[in-house]
Order: sequence, then structure tokens, then C-alpha cells
Amino acid sequence: MLSMVVPLMTLSESKMQNSNTEPDEKNSQVSDPSKQSFWNERWETKQTGWDIGYASPAIAEYFSKFSDKEATILIPGCGNAYEAEFLVNEGFKNITLVDIAPKAVEILKNKFAGNTNVRILCADFFTIEEKFDILIEQTFFCAIPPGKRKAYVQKAADVLNSEGKIVGLLFDTMFEKEGPPFGGSKNEYEQLFNPLFNIVMIPCTKSITPRVGTELFIELQKK
Repeated sequence: MLSMVVPLMTLSESKMQNSNTEPDEKNSQVSDPSKQSFWNERWETKQTGWDIGYASPAIAEYFSKFSDKEATILIPGCGNAYEAEFLVNEGFKNITLVDIAPKAVEILKNKFAGNTNVRILCADFFTIEEKFDILIEQTFFCAIPPGKRKAYVQKAADVLNSEGKIVGLLFDTMFEKEGPPFGGSKNEYEQLFNPLFNIVMIPCTKSITPRVGTELFIELQKK
């Protein structure tokens, strides 16, 4: 488990192959961030450069002022789920963690063993059928291929209750290396989310030092 602050994921892999050779199916899945094997491989080999070791300060500040401790909260692509630890300490009672990587889920089950306020699912976010009041966004949106962003917006709307919210962070920058993480801009995000959400999207003032000036804090309420 990494406790150091690492600015960004450094997960790019060489994809060069001989054009006359059939690609290996297993290797192609391990290099495809839409596949379970991609993320499980990173957990198994401790390639978790996105892990900052604690709850995002901006998200922690928001929920420290949030009064409804019974709100149902979903954290997709939760990783080590430091935000969930913070929420538990703040008295929140209905937290669902979702990660696609079995190794990550194994770690989470040990971490939250016996805690009835936290439920842990090994699943693909896009298969979730339940409803929640809040979806916490912390390095999940940037981890999925950009071609799936419209599907993310639709799925987020589907899993949120009436007037439910997405709360969290999005990168407001483009990366030189091939992702994940995949970057983007405020203008792009506003166009994506506007059909289904009322948008509050502002520069983050509580970013960790390596990400200062590259994040947006979002509070998106389902229309």
C-alpha cells in the first residue's frame, strides 16, 4: 500500500507490436484500462501511483459540512477508499465501495472487516443497478477510456436518486503520456454533463501539492 504522495498515475505501457503478428489476447487485456485484468495487474504489482495515502482534502472538507449522515453514498473505482475511512469517522452510515479489481477488494475487505456502515462490491461500475444519493468522484472518471465518458454520465444519472449528486474532483489538464489518467477540460466536461446535470464546477482550492492548478471541484446535481 502506498502512503507517499504521487502526482499522477504513471501506467503507460508500450503497445508496439509486429504488424504481421496476431496480438496476444491476455496481453491486450492487461493493457486495456476498460478490462478487469488491467487494474488487477496493477494492484498485484503495487503500481498504484494514483494513491495519495489519505482522503482528498477537498472531498473531506465538503463532507465535514454535510449533515445527512444517512445519505446513501457510492464510491466507484474506490481503490484504497480513504474517503470511506473519513466518512466513517464522520458518522456516515451507508457507504458502498465498488472496485473492479479483485486484489483491491481483498484489501478493502480486510480494512473494513466488521464495519456494518461499509459495503464492498467487486464489480464494474457500469453494471450497478442500485440507487444512491451521492456518487463520490475521485480518480475514477479519469481512469476510464475517454470513449466511455458519455456512458459514465448516463450511468451516473441512472444510479442516482432524484436530485442526487456527483461530488468530487476532475482533472483540468491534458497529459503528455498516454493514459490513464486521461485528462480533459472544464468546457468538455460541461458539454458532457449538462444534458443530465445542473453543474457547479470550479477550480479546486484544496488540491494536494503535485496537483495544484490541475483540478476542478465538482458538485453536479441530477436534473
